[in-house]
Amino acid sequence: MTSICSTIAESKTFQRLILFTILLAGVTVGIQTYKDFANQYKTILDALDALILGIFTLEVLIKITAEGKNPQRYFQNAWNVFDFIIVVACLLGPILPIDGSFLPVLRLIRILRVLRLVTAIPKLQILVSCLIKSLPSMFYVSVLLALLFYVYGTMAVFLYGENDPVHFRNLQISVLSLFRIVTLEDWTDVMYINMYGSDDYGYSEGDLSKWAPVSSASPAGAAFFFVSFVLIGTMIVLNLVIGVIMNSMDESNAEMSIQSEIIRREENPEPIRDGIDDLHKRLEEISNEMQVIKKMIEKQQEQA
Repeated sequence: MTSICSTIAESKTFQRLILFTILLAGVTVGIQTYKDFANQYKTILDALDALILGIFTLEVLIKITAEGKNPQRYFQNAWNVFDFIIVVACLLGPILPIDGSFLPVLRLIRILRVLRLVTAIPKLQILVSCLIKSLPSMFYVSVLLALLFYVYGTMAVFLYGENDPVHFRNLQISVLSLFRIVTLEDWTDVMYINMYGSDDYGYSEGDLSKWAPVSSASPAGAAFFFVSFVLIGTMIVLNLVIGVIMNSMDESNAEMSIQSEIIRREENPEPIRDGIDDLHKRLEEISNEMQVIKKMIEKQQEQA
């Protein structure tokens, strides 16, 4: 039984079936957002939903059975745990007594089944793993970005709070406005309000009567303030985020290549070719080490 389940779980046909089922689940949930159509074909949609849940449940059982006497190994894979939680949550939905307030939660669980597409496509797994691995480095970039927002947000309240209370009347609104600016969403309008004054640009008569701003123009100062924030926040700091993600992507691709090479050597061993590849990699490592030693010698010679 274990060997049969293992063969089924690893077969391309079974994997394609699961991929098709995931796509069908996404389409089914999308159709249910059209209430009139969903009510008209409620019986068909409920049958499809039951079929999808049955296939997902069968997949979990097959994969657990494929582990033989060590079913706990199924849960050592984080993607399998993710699949298992979604299936269990969907199975418990009809069993638990629910009312109208819980219905959106049940629908949310159903739409989460679409995320199983990540577990079905290895390339998507690489992307998600890359994002997860980049979180520690992303934290420090986020701290830098938070400091930038805090400093510029505080300065904006002091400099432009009276002229532009809609965007900079207090710290929290100022930070929110800076978030809009860093996304480049009509940021020039905010800049022009403070360059030309609220009486001459951006504020309608209703806004003037409601907020009662004290108009003050600052052509050079406002231009420098907002352009510098866009350059630092958008062009530099956010590009650091991209750099962190790309670095994690390279690491994830390297790990995936190692795993693919291990699988290839187990399925189709070629001692001579594998030995040459290992020797080539070792020579590259030695070459890199020699470059480091060379740089250290040159540095010592310069200091001497």
